[in-house]
Amino acid sequence: MQISYPKLIFAGVLTIYFLWIAYAPMQGSFLDLVDLPIHETGHLIFQLFGEFMMIAGGSFFQVIMPAIFVGYFWWNEKYYSAGIVLFWVGQSVINVYIYAADAVVMQLVLTSGFTGSEGSFHDWNYMLTRLGLLGSTNVVAGLIRMAGTITIVAAAVISIYYALHSPKEEFEEI
Repeated sequence: MQISYPKLIFAGVLTIYFLWIAYAPMQGSFLDLVDLPIHETGHLIFQLFGEFMMIAGGSFFQVIMPAIFVGYFWWNEKYYSAGIVLFWVGQSVINVYIYAADAVVMQLVLTSGFTGSEGSFHDWNYMLTRLGLLGSTNVVAGLIRMAGTITIVAAAVISIYYALHSPKEEFEEI
């Protein structure tokens, strides 16, 4: 095992960037542009399971999709890569937090171009209302944010650890 300095630098930069996202989530991330179409696809996929799951499916799928990649890399013993992609999972959970935290005030501009308070459909207002948790929006959103932050910290630990413990490259002679 040896230290891979490029991997370590990359993991360090991503750690700083994603911890900043966890600290100030309303600043957004370049991955928000990736999360949105995945979120919308989740609605289509989960509509097979009824109305509630169709609506929840957007948020579920935007977290499940990057988690599938983490699982793929972990299964193939590419632990550093799994750690790097885990940052995306954490960011996506933080993105869901932003949407959930907006469930009462409904001020986020949604894909319709309008906010929920202007009459556009708001997934998290619907879900929390149906679950009888709209009055607990801050608690639910806080738990989601905490889960995203913990995921980002785990990604940092895994990616830095495997950058410090990279397998030695074996070169074949021709």
